Amino acid sequence: QREFTQKKTFTSWINSILAKHTPPYVVSDLYTDIQQGHLLLDLLEVLSGQHLPREKGFNTFQCRSNIENALTFLKSRSLKLINIHVADIIEGKPSIVLGLIWTIIFHFHIEELARTLACTYNQPSLDCSSAVDSSPKASRSAKKSARIKERWKMSATKALLLWAKEQCSLHGSVNVTDFKSSWRSGLAFLAIIQTLRPGLVDLEKAKARSNKENLKEAFRIAELELNIPRLLEPEDVDIVNPDEKSIMTYVAQFLQYSKNLPESEEDLQEKVREAMGWLAAQEKKLAKLLVETENETYYQKCKEMMSFMETFNQEKTPFLPVLSSKRGEAELSEGQQQMREEWDKVVSQINEWKAKLDQMLPSPLDSIEAWLQEVERLQAEDLPDLQDPFKAMSVFREIIVIFKGLMDCFDSHLDTLQSFKNEDEKNMPLVLPEKLEEMKRRLFSNIRSTNPSTFLEYHYGLCSAIANEVKLKLNICDVKYGAKESVESLLENW
Repeated sequence: QREFTQKKTFTSWINSILAKHTPPYVVSDLYTDIQQGHLLLDLLEVLSGQHLPREKGFNTFQCRSNIENALTFLKSRSLKLINIHVADIIEGKPSIVLGLIWTIIFHFHIEELARTLACTYNQPSLDCSSAVDSSPKASRSAKKSARIKERWKMSATKALLLWAKEQCSLHGSVNVTDFKSSWRSGLAFLAIIQTLRPGLVDLEKAKARSNKENLKEAFRIAELELNIPRLLEPEDVDIVNPDEKSIMTYVAQFLQYSKNLPESEEDLQEKVREAMGWLAAQEKKLAKLLVETENETYYQKCKEMMSFMETFNQEKTPFLPVLSSKRGEAELSEGQQQMREEWDKVVSQINEWKAKLDQMLPSPLDSIEAWLQEVERLQAEDLPDLQDPFKAMSVFREIIVIFKGLMDCFDSHLDTLQSFKNEDEKNMPLVLPEKLEEMKRRLFSNIRSTNPSTFLEYHYGLCSAIANEVKLKLNICDVKYGAKESVESLLENW
């Protein structure tokens, strides 16, 4: 299933690129068409804007030469082509062909787009996510930068994910944590469309529809209104474990679209002024509400907060383009800087309110909420650099020990949540049903399906450390040690 989806997605992506080639080229069967080498060279020429050497014929020697030229060009751009050989491409081996195409997509499409985000995310930014999502994982997302360093591949993925999170977090409870199951409902795609082109979708209606209906609608609107090629079908995404690379390839097209949106400076300044007025009104409204609900019950406080947030999220729709603007600090006008400060102020007040309400949860929900936040905080932390394998191993081991200790409580917290009787002695609800459902969702979707990257990084560090130690010992042993007995003794001791 994964291989089938990748082949279909990658073929559609290649065709969207080769439509710009002169003459246009259409791939019918990726595994077969790639064997001649011309497809690879055409693709790389469009992506790089360079003219590459090639053999014009189609005999075995010429095909091999063209593929070698393509691979040589990729290596010249410092791309690591692990286990990708000319003979495997000529044979059309699926795993090798898909691996090569993914390397090209990631470098020329995703990584190039993510680099444009990196500079922005290293600047103070609007923490839009925290205005609609109370989890620490989401509230810290916009503050994490996609660092450009040796491990750029992971940073590029994080940058794209962070961008997607910010677009979705502007719309209530639409939460994105990965490039897999987070997209299954179709709401994430629709939320991004709504951010980029407000008014094209109705998210409230979408929440009542099936996954397949939402996905079909999102792909249709993206293709017709945003001119984004339809790389996926609903059945590719509405499965237990959708293909991460295919979803990343498709989501990156939305980022590309956002980069191409025209923006008039005069219109932008007018929107900034309108946004400033709206933010000032929200701040006053929030302050008044906090005073009025000071002596209310926990349940009533939550109802008032939910009502405020529903109105807040509805009213901010016209301001989404200006609120999610990714201009760097140096490019901002005085009005835009003031707007960012005002936005940060309102967001901070909302988050403080939410944090206080979480602390006021009735027992034992308060301890479960604290546990959820601690696990989410641990999940959101950046993994340490692996340049020193021994040091990294030690850090990974500590993280794993802490995480395993927290997960020992998973079953008991799950039982407590499922058996919690949500009523007081007067048969009145203690907690909003929506809050209970949110906690259950975080328990299942965010924590039960934990990203195993920490464990993988630990074992990678372990292997690296052992390899380094072996190389060190072998270098030391590469001298004459005399008699056979002394060598045997040396090896035995080692």
